[in-house]
Amino acid sequence: MALNEDLLRRLIETPGVPGREEQQREIAREELGNLTDEVRTDNLGSVIGTKGGRDDVRVMVAAHTDEIGFLVKHIDDKGFLRLQTLGGHDPANMVSQRVIVTTSDGTALRGALQPARKPPHLSKGQEQKPPTPAEFYVDLGIGADEVKEKVRVGDYATMDRTLEKVGNCYMGKAMDDRIGVYVMLEALRALGDHEATVYAVATSQEEVGLRGAEASGRALAPTVVVALDITLAMDVPGGGGENEITALGKGAAIKIMDGHSISHPKLVDHLREIAEREKIPYQMEILPAGGTDAGGVQKLHGGVPAVTISIPCRYVHTPNEMVDEGDVRACVDLLARYLEEAHTGDYSL
Repeated sequence: MALNEDLLRRLIETPGVPGREEQQREIAREELGNLTDEVRTDNLGSVIGTKGGRDDVRVMVAAHTDEIGFLVKHIDDKGFLRLQTLGGHDPANMVSQRVIVTTSDGTALRGALQPARKPPHLSKGQEQKPPTPAEFYVDLGIGADEVKEKVRVGDYATMDRTLEKVGNCYMGKAMDDRIGVYVMLEALRALGDHEATVYAVATSQEEVGLRGAEASGRALAPTVVVALDITLAMDVPGGGGENEITALGKGAAIKIMDGHSISHPKLVDHLREIAEREKIPYQMEILPAGGTDAGGVQKLHGGVPAVTISIPCRYVHTPNEMVDEGDVRACVDLLARYLEEAHTGDYSL
């Protein structure tokens, strides 16, 4: 079955940085409103859709709505914007990009993201050091007075990229983690009979410390948490072998550990058993650094069995994040089948 490109495009192209996920919240409310019994929004901006079931088995599914981006921290006398980064940026991926600045009234302004450095015509062969994030500015192509009328400190910027189909893959900005939100929504659509209560949570502020998931997890007190997020696919030049982590086209990734959590071994085994029984392609993942919403919930309430189903992704935290269509379908199938039998899991130690 082909992916729902209209939904995926809307998720990818709609901007939302940590703490400013309001446009993404509207999508989550609309979609979860059609797929769950009750929808509410918590005080940190996460949207929670509940599908009723047994009170003794409460599965929290978490996928974050925010993307890495920037806040406007200063507007200079010439109208150039200086930025505060939100999330992990590699300056090498910021050079000569285009951005969308979203203003307080929702207006989208397109601009050039540039480092303050000399062009080669003027550098006279002198070697220039790689830029740091603090050296970048945004040029909106309009005068200073107009900039100051339209933009204020605290407005936010995201990369200006569309969703594109590339071979068997989809490419765009913010696959991290809109593709996880997509998997959550499509798994709910594919879900059959289930006994567990399911909390489908489109979380906020993951890129700055798993904050939304922790707040929601404290309130919901789930008995299990399944995070959905991308992971590194290092099946590219410079990767491979013991450093491959995952590869595109090999299926859903079942996380064993990352920098913020060690998955519950019985929960890992349960997912593997489902994948093998249902012939869902899968691969095992160990990520040496970074983390997912599972790490924000796992330590709550005396410990919550946690695991992450990961979507392999090339070029993470760049404007060209790439996922494989088949891997996305495998993640949808694995999550849907797990939720149908989550009540059968024994995760006692």
